[in-house]
Amino acid sequence: MADYSFTTIWRLDAPVAAIWTAITEVERWPQWWRGVEAVVLLRPGNATGLGALHRYIWKSKLPYHLAFEMETTHVEPYRRLAGRAQGELQGFGCWTFVETGAFTTVRYDWNVQTSRAWMNLLAPVARPLFAWNHDVVMAWGGEGLAHWLGAHLLTESTKVEQPEQQMSND
Repeated sequence: MADYSFTTIWRLDAPVAAIWTAITEVERWPQWWRGVEAVVLLRPGNATGLGALHRYIWKSKLPYHLAFEMETTHVEPYRRLAGRAQGELQGFGCWTFVETGAFTTVRYDWNVQTSRAWMNLLAPVARPLFAWNHDVVMAWGGEGLAHWLGAHLLTESTKVEQPEQQMSND
């Protein structure tokens, strides 16, 4: 399996509560996030969403789709949301939210491994292309979220870290 570690940061002129709602209502992502083909609830979580399990199907700028399940493993309303992925991508994702005045900074850390044989075979040469593709999909998300909320995406950045620099996850 090939390891990937991405960090995406969106800064929007919107309140954290509105952003939190948009991010946690994952079944609505296909309405505003280009590239999200479907999100299906497989198992509801508790009242805060902890333990919820969803199946995601993503399309990208490159001609392939990815499908995986994501289980919510941590919920700290308006501050942190984390989950564990299984399927064609395996690993951990964590959203963090910081509101400063009229602005909210959203950070997404995505530490995953690919399980598709062709992706792992091509990883040594295609890694930059896969990283670029991830950046495109995340940019679509930032732009879509801003449009959905009637806000402005003030900054959007993505960085790829080396696999050995992955953050710890819970």
